[in-house]
Amino acid sequence: MRVTNIHTSKDFDELFARCPKDMQERALKTLELFLDNPFHPSLRLHKLSGRLVGRWSISINMKYRIIFRIEGESDALLISIGTHSIYE
Repeated sequence: MRVTNIHTSKDFDELFARCPKDMQERALKTLELFLDNPFHPSLRLHKLSGRLVGRWSISINMKYRIIFRIEGESDALLISIGTHSIYE
């Protein structure tokens, strides 16, 4: 997986805006790392299953996650951001 472009959904934008400012800053740093090396161990990149099949998750920290899907060969569409409850 090589991601060169990140796009955001409307839902992601709304959830991101509701995150605390410090978490927004951490999320942006996480996304920079994701662009540089999506397999960096701190991201804990993994495929999701069940109703979220076809989507992936990366960790911002031990509490917050970003859910995304790959579109085309190198684009990622960010779908959701939040605590582990975003999987529900």
